[in-house]
This record gives sequence, structure tokens and C-alpha cells, in this order.
Amino acid sequence: MSGRALPTALAVEGGVAADPARRRAGLRPALDRLAPLFGLAGLGLMWFAAGLVLVSVPAYSAFAGFAPGPALASFAELLASGEAWRAAAPSLLRVGQGLLVAFLLGAPLGLLMGASPLAERALQPPFQLLRMVSPLAWMPVAVLAFPNWDGAIVFLITAAAIWPILFSTAAGVKRIDPIWLTLARNLGASRVGTLRRIIVPAVLQDILTGLRLSLGVAWIVLVPAEYLGVTSGLGYAINDARDTLSYDRLAALVLLIGLIGYALDSGLGRLAARARWIPAT
Repeated sequence: MSGRALPTALAVEGGVAADPARRRAGLRPALDRLAPLFGLAGLGLMWFAAGLVLVSVPAYSAFAGFAPGPALASFAELLASGEAWRAAAPSLLRVGQGLLVAFLLGAPLGLLMGASPLAERALQPPFQLLRMVSPLAWMPVAVLAFPNWDGAIVFLITAAAIWPILFSTAAGVKRIDPIWLTLARNLGASRVGTLRRIIVPAVLQDILTGLRLSLGVAWIVLVPAEYLGVTSGLGYAINDARDTLSYDRLAALVLLIGLIGYALDSGLGRLAARARWIPAT
């Protein structure tokens, strides 16, 4: 390449040719922020299209309450009357109790399985077997074992939520660099000190990720579990709307369940993303 052509090629490479790449890089943050809105807009369009079918096709006209117009109007009424909070509060309490019990049982067992190969070999088969049983299959047992419906529902939520916490914690422990554990032993750290200063901080993100997965499972199990004899909660409200053929209210409750679940999941996701352990050097 001649001496005159080389500066020209460099100018093209660093100027005109690089401009589109710079523009794309500049647009990337804005697109990242707007991507969730595009996804939600697509879901809204699908809902609107389904509503048109429900309204226009005689065979589905009885379900016209699921269309966006009636559903959103009923949703606004739920919020204005306070019924949304009255329905959601008992459900949130039950889910919170179930997740707490699942965490208190699952996290220590996960730490044990991750730290001890013998414990993992002994506990892995029965835990995997129990994990594959649908939580709702325990309904008859829960009804017989607990003196009230709330206890039975919390048990079902716990049975669904314990496994993601347990196995995520165990996997996190096994990923800890053995050098840090050896260093702690050489420095005279006790088992409790090693657990508190190294193991728990190192697996905190895994525990929170497991808790996030457990929340999703628990939130799904909640509604059918509340079909039991309780007279409060989102599941009861869904069942009542179905029995009274109030399809607009039923659709509004489904929207409420989705929004609350999305908010809880997003909060735990942000918390897990911030719980990244970087050992001090």
C-alpha cells in the first residue's frame, strides 16, 4: 500500500466506517432499557387480539369479560375499593411463611450436602425422589396433618419451595475455591468462623437465586392451594369469581397475581445480582 493510501484507509477505518459502530454502541443502553417495554407491549397486543376474538365470535362471547376493556375496568375497581389488598395480604403472608420455613430447612441442608460428599450421596436420592412429587399431591396429607387450612397451605408452599433453595445452595458450596478453605484452616479458623466468613458470603448469591426460583414455584402453587377451605386470599378470590361467572373480575385478579409476582421476582433478582462475593486479598 502506498504512503498516500495508508492514511486514507486509516481515516476511513477510524471515521466513516467506525461511525455506525459508535452509533450502535450509543443506542445499546437505550434499547436495553426499552426492551422490557417492547415485550410487555407485545403481550398487550396479544391480549387485545384475543379480546377481539372473544367479543366477535359467538361461541366465546360468554368470556368477553377477559377482554382488556372489562378486565382493566374491573382491575381499577379492585384497586380503588381496596379489595386487591384484602385479597393479596393473606396470600403474601402464607407465601412468606412457606418461604421462611423452606429457607430454614433448605439452606442448612444445602450447606451440608455441598460440604460433605458422604452426606450428598446419602441425601441426594431421597431428596430427588421427593422433589419429583407434585406439591399438590400432598394435599390430602396436609389436610389431615394440620388443624387449620392456613397450616396446610403453608406446608404445601414449603413442599414446593424447599428444593430450589436446597440444591442451589449445595451447588454454590461445591463451587467455592478450595484454596480459601485451606487458607482458613491454616490460619486457625474454626468451623463456625469458616462458615460465617467464607462459605455463607460465597454462596449468598446462590441462596438468593434459589430463593428467587422458590418464590416462582410457591407463587404458582399458592392459587390452587388456596382452593382449600380458606375464605381469604387470591386463590379464594379467583375461585369465587369463577363460581359467580364474573370473568372480568377473574381476569383482573389474574393480572393482579401476575403484577405482584413480577414485582417480587424483580426485587429478589436485583438483590441476588448485588450479592456477589469478592474475597478480600
